[in-house]
Formats: sequence, C-alpha cells, structure tokens
Amino acid sequence: MAAAPRRRDPNTLSNYEHFTTTHTKISLAIDFGTRTLAGNAKLKIKSTNNSGQQEIVLDTSHLSILDVSLDDRPCEWQLAPRTEPFGSPLVIKLKQAIKDGDSVDVDIKLQTTDKCTALGWMTPAQARSEFPYMNSQCQAIHARSIFPCQDTPDVKSTYEFVIDSDMPVIASGLLRNVEKLEDSELRRHTCYQEIPIPSYLFAIASGDITFAPIGPRSRIATNPESLDAAKWEFEKDTENYIQELEKIVYPYQWKEYNLLVLPPSFPYGGMENPVYTYVTPTVVSGDRENVDVVAHELSHSYSGNLVTAATWQDFWLNEGWTTYLERRLQAAMFGEPFRDFSAIIGWKGLKDSVAEYGEDKREYTKLVPDLNGQDPDDFFSQVPYEKGYTFLSHLEALVGKEKWNEYIPHYFTTFARRSLDSLEFKENLIKFFAADESASSALKTVDWDAWYYGTGLPQKPKFDTSLADVCYALASKWENASANHFKPSSEDVKGWKGRQLVVFLDSVNDFSEPLSKELAQAMGDTYGFFESKNVEVTARYYRVGLRSRDEKVYQPTTELLSNVGRMKFVRPL
Repeated sequence: MAAAPRRRDPNTLSNYEHFTTTHTKISLAIDFGTRTLAGNAKLKIKSTNNSGQQEIVLDTSHLSILDVSLDDRPCEWQLAPRTEPFGSPLVIKLKQAIKDGDSVDVDIKLQTTDKCTALGWMTPAQARSEFPYMNSQCQAIHARSIFPCQDTPDVKSTYEFVIDSDMPVIASGLLRNVEKLEDSELRRHTCYQEIPIPSYLFAIASGDITFAPIGPRSRIATNPESLDAAKWEFEKDTENYIQELEKIVYPYQWKEYNLLVLPPSFPYGGMENPVYTYVTPTVVSGDRENVDVVAHELSHSYSGNLVTAATWQDFWLNEGWTTYLERRLQAAMFGEPFRDFSAIIGWKGLKDSVAEYGEDKREYTKLVPDLNGQDPDDFFSQVPYEKGYTFLSHLEALVGKEKWNEYIPHYFTTFARRSLDSLEFKENLIKFFAADESASSALKTVDWDAWYYGTGLPQKPKFDTSLADVCYALASKWENASANHFKPSSEDVKGWKGRQLVVFLDSVNDFSEPLSKELAQAMGDTYGFFESKNVEVTARYYRVGLRSRDEKVYQPTTELLSNVGRMKFVRPL
C-alpha cells in the first residue's frame, strides 16, 4: 500500500492526510445568462490513513451545495462556517470508518455563485466578439469555488470533464467526444485527463473559439478574427521547442501541446493548464518576438504539471525549475549567451520584487515562506521564479553541467505524477550524487537553510553580459544625450531582438531623472516604438513618455489600458 500523504499543506481545510482523491468526474452545464455552472462532481476517494475517521472534509468556497451522496446513497453532510481566506469546508459524515485502501464514491450536486473566484465571465464587448466568453483560473486555491475538492497540490487525480455549452469548449484534458443534446442548443463535450493532476490545473473555457494546427501534436485556439495571426505567430517554433525540451528531459508525456489565446482582458501572461496552455493575446505581436512564452509554459509540462510542488510554500519547485528549463531551452535554440541575457532580465525582476516588499514583508522574499493562515495569491512575485532559478543554476555550477544534465531526467522520473516538498528535493539531490566524491563534496558547501529561509537577494551570479552590453551602452548615450550631442538613428537598434529593446527601455526607465519631452519623442519616432505591436516594448516606452510628461503617449497609453488586461503591463502604467 502506498504511504499516506503527510499533512504539509497549510492552505487546505480538507483532511487529505486521511483520504486522497484518485479520480474526479466533473459534469457541468455552462449558463452564460446567469453566469453560473451547475451540475455535479463525483470524486473517488481512497482511505489512506483512516485511524477511525468518521468524516471526509473537502474544500469549498462561495459554492452552493445542493445534495451529497455516498456510493449512491443519501448521507449526512454540512457546510462548516467560512474561514478566510480558505472557504467553507464540506463535512461528509461516514456511517462507518473506511478501511485503508478502500474507496468510496462521493457525488455532490452543486452550482457556482456570483462570488466564485475561479471564473471569468466576459460580455461580447469584453471578449471582442459577438458572443460572451468564460474561462477558469484555479491557481492557487480557487478550484474550490467551482467544485468541492481536496484543493491542495499535494493531491493529484485523474479527471473526466463532461461540459455542456452552446459554444465550443476546451478543458485541461484530451477531447474524446462532442455530441448535440436532444431538444437543446447545447453540445456535450467530453474530455479525459489520464495523468493525475492537482486541482489548481483544472481548467475549462468556452466561447467563440476556433482551431488550427500549428504542429504535428499542437493546435492554436482563439476567436475567428485572430486565428490566422495567432497561427502564424506560433506555427514556426512550437514543435521545435517541444523537441528540444525532450532532449533535455525526456519525451513529452501529455500527447498534445495546444495553446488557447484568450481575450485581451486575461490578466496573466500564461497559465500552464495541461493540454491547453492559456496565453495572453499580447504575445501575438506579429514578429514572433514573444513566442518564448511557449518555452516557459511548455516547461511546466514537466515542472509543476508532471512533478508538482506539494504546497504553495514550495512553489519555487514549480517555477524555479520551470524557469531553469525555459532558459536551458532558450540556450539550445538561440545560443548559450541568450540564457544569461534572459537571466539578466529576470534578475532585475527579482530585485524589483524584493525592493517592493520592503522590510515589513521580508517573509515574502524567502524561497520557502511560511504560508500558515495566508492566501498564497498574496505571495505571488518573481521570487519563486528567479530566486529558484538562481539556486538551481548555483547547484548546476557546483556539480558541473555535464553531471547536472544527468540529474535532470532522474529528478523528473523519480517524482513524475507525484508531489514533493523542498526537503525531499534536497534529499533526492544529495542521494543521487552520494557516490560521486567531487559532486558530493561540492554539495556539502551548500547552506540550504540560507537558500530556503533566508530573506532578500542571494549573491548576484556572474552573467555573460554580451547581449546586454549594447543595450546598456545605448541607454548611456541617451542619459547623456544633451551633453554629448547624441543624434539617434534607426541604425542604433537595427537587428535587435525584442528582449534587447526591453533591456534598453528598462535601463532608460531606471534613470534618476526622466528624459526631456523632446528626447522622449525623438526616441519613439526614431526607433519606431509608436508603430510597434509588441506590447512588451510599447508599454515600457509609454512609461518613458509618461515620466517625461510627453502628451504624445497619453492617448496610446489610454488605449493600451483599455485593451489589455495583463497585470504586468497595467500596474506600472
């Protein structure tokens, strides 16, 4: 019998240390009129460490529970009082204790409410369509507002999705069937996810969605008007990314890797839902400069989705490993200097996050923070991404890249379809290199407590700055433009990648004094920033103009804020 999971996640009210969900069937009808989902959730729950437990406790939040049955028989149940920010636990009484290893079927009739935190409902105007739109976002602890579950990344189950809608549906599972329901405008979409996933990776979306192939195992999905542009953006590189990542880890496990381009109000850059990565439309820039979002979200197919951090306190195991794989993938695609160039950008993001938290929120800057009683969403920052990446790169440097390359597939094989915490990672790494005297000696120099629980910035790595130096040099010319009589030319940025423009503009925005209005306008006109469709570039240039009080950027800034929901761009403006 498999060992029972330890109770290590402080952000769930479920008693998952005694029971674990092994399969979840979600049957829901989407009602765009009432903005609700209604149906039932059927959970197969296995006793793992019962110790005479007389109840099963599941997470819910702002969810209407209509009825509950156990093995198709009525049972006693109640919703306990709400505990912020974790919700109202659903307590299901057992008539008798369940023997370890045995399972019960829990069937729950439910309806979402207008307080559901996982669902985004858009009017046709918001969706830029003739039709409304709905999508879910369950990370970190929002799945419990769609269906009762053990809402912890420490529990993973297989899924069956049965979704009724009058518009196309996608889910974080492979589509098996679509059928029209009798005497109804609804169509029933049935999807399966046979690889166990945590509840935060439950995902559905429905709207005016069309599809096109972008590779032998990939499709793009978006609204009809944007399909051709989105297809062009991703069809050249997606399969290449998959194949290169397979060389670093091992063959892709999820059969399909698809992308859903959401309406502009989607607030994130991407979300790594299995089978269908959600991406912001801002990556469709017409120059393929932002398709590296695929490098990050695809890497999640291994780190986070297949091998999962057991708690949100260990979130760095998801995002640090994913950022590491992303940059290894970029190095394979574009050359080793690009890895450090990307890391330089990431280091700036880490510095900004640490500075933003200040002294009163030093806990937020730990690689492994204490989230007891905390909402994990409040801890979202660049820390798990970039501090995690820096730590893994440090470990790589200690043992040597060639040896580290052997550890990567070992790690993702050992913990595949499982969840682990930071201490398990440490134990696994040390054990793997135990027979290698030099690597083992190197790992003994690691101050694990300082890395895991230390606050603030780690020691800055030595980066290859070759791709960044030209950006800094040009920024320096602009900072001293008046004194040096600098005359800008379009040749200054000829052949530059979008990320180089990002580094240049970030440097300009870091000037202690803003540019004059005349210089800011000259920059935009000379380098074509007003004509650019790359929001990574234009949003940063608009900040330059706003600091300079250049009226010419006011209107395009207003338009960007009206058209783009991605928080990364909206907040700084």
